[in-house]
Amino acid sequence: MIGKKLPDVTFKTRLRDDSLGGPNPYRWAETTTADYFAGKRVVLFSLPGAFTPTCSTYQLPEFEKLHPAFAERGIDEIYCVSVNDAFVMNAWGRQQGLEHVKLIPDGSGDFTRRMGMLVCKDDLGFGLRSWRYAAIVNDGVVEAWFEEPGISDNCATDPYGESAPQNILDKLAVPAAV
Repeated sequence: MIGKKLPDVTFKTRLRDDSLGGPNPYRWAETTTADYFAGKRVVLFSLPGAFTPTCSTYQLPEFEKLHPAFAERGIDEIYCVSVNDAFVMNAWGRQQGLEHVKLIPDGSGDFTRRMGMLVCKDDLGFGLRSWRYAAIVNDGVVEAWFEEPGISDNCATDPYGESAPQNILDKLAVPAAV
């Protein structure tokens, strides 16, 4: 995966637009891979689903908490992609009180499939979802890769460690003092 360019896809997102008024002031938007990744060095992480235990209790909150430390190490953005629709991802972001991590809805799984990370989780009633992984992406190209071991359909376990925020942070060099 290192050196691989991210797949060029268009994500169907919902953006807040207060000019719409009403109780649900969101409009549809199409956001491309280039919109998210061009000219930036980011951490991208993917997980099986919004509101799931490991994702909601550990992975997402830790990335949010460690955002300043990632920024100190030259990371411009932290993105979480999941095979969930924009409505679910927005609700999850509100529930988590996110201020720094940005959520990317991959409702159709197109990005995840093209990354080679789409797995079947029918054993849990999830259908097709992402295997847990993370990457450091520089201008749309994978610079470092962190994949949980044992990628498979209907995996009996939910490995978590390689893609943990602290593991990724530990791999990023601290910039030299100027």
